[in-house]
Amino acid sequence: SCGIQKCTTDFVSFTSHLNAALEDFDLEFCKALRAYSVCTYRNSKVCRGNLVYHSAVLGIGDLMTQRNCTKDGPTSSTNPEMTHDPCNYSGHTEAREHQGGEKTPPPTYLFCGLFGDPHLRTFKDHFQTCKVEGAWPLIDNNYLSVQVTNVPVVPGSSATATNKVTIIFKSYQDCTDQKVYQAMTDELPAAFVDGTTSGGDGKTRSLHIVEKVSGKYIEMHAKYIGTTVYIRQLGHYLTLAIRMPQELVMAYEESQDLQLCVNGCPSSERIDQSSHLPLPVVGKLLPWGAAAHPQSGYTLETATTKCHEKMLVKDIYFYSCVFDLLTTGDANFTAAARSALQDVEALHPSKEHWHIFPRSR
Repeated sequence: SCGIQKCTTDFVSFTSHLNAALEDFDLEFCKALRAYSVCTYRNSKVCRGNLVYHSAVLGIGDLMTQRNCTKDGPTSSTNPEMTHDPCNYSGHTEAREHQGGEKTPPPTYLFCGLFGDPHLRTFKDHFQTCKVEGAWPLIDNNYLSVQVTNVPVVPGSSATATNKVTIIFKSYQDCTDQKVYQAMTDELPAAFVDGTTSGGDGKTRSLHIVEKVSGKYIEMHAKYIGTTVYIRQLGHYLTLAIRMPQELVMAYEESQDLQLCVNGCPSSERIDQSSHLPLPVVGKLLPWGAAAHPQSGYTLETATTKCHEKMLVKDIYFYSCVFDLLTTGDANFTAAARSALQDVEALHPSKEHWHIFPRSR
């Protein structure tokens, strides 16, 4: 019941980013000390027999004497520049600038996407088409785990597509407890497995799910780690798009190195060669340019026309659309490629990198 630990934690958070070399250091440090003193006074009754409490009171008195702090005056809690929301990742940089005076560069965000048969765009903007049948980790770091399950699309082809997504938001300070989300074909819920739609307390909304199109498109916003996730169902399969800060993407152990979004697909799982997609013909894969009338019902010409209706730019998303139509005959993959590009435009931080083009025709 003694709240001295909270008083101490608040004092540390108010002073940890102060810079002793700056002119206003003493002023801000005294504000923090006065706030610490007020906090201990409020807890004096419940903490009467607590040794840590009495040590803190003595320590505050000593520090106030050393720094020539007056007992009366403003406290840190009344200074708007000193308070920031610990559950808002994008606010951390501004808070550091206010409190330490140092200019810190804005955080770098990275993008990863998975769609179609399946086509993967990694955090490094590498584009790959892979088999990866079964369950595979897309992301597995200290904050977030994302796993997808892929199943074969048509007999005789190694192409697969995603029919299940599992996401674990790991517990983080007071911002959220652990939340698990699971989506499957024809089951795209607007809630976590435990039935809730947010993490942490309802006021901060540090983690929440937004349903955009019922059963077809949801967004997850994890403000405390600056991360956004889009999941869509198009036809019988799911697509995924994620934006996450680089420093958090790279926060993982050696044992977590199998992450498709970070390192791409293992070479044994690749269908393309250096982003060049082979042309599927009756279950076999032939190089681009071979004459083809595959089982899909599409020829190279009709598939190209169909994809060009949705995508005017002949980038890798366009060629992925052609590949998927020739492989499956399922026109939903055209919409999947189009929406995957829309997700890039919504989430990818660098406009000049939205389109990726094959190195040669």
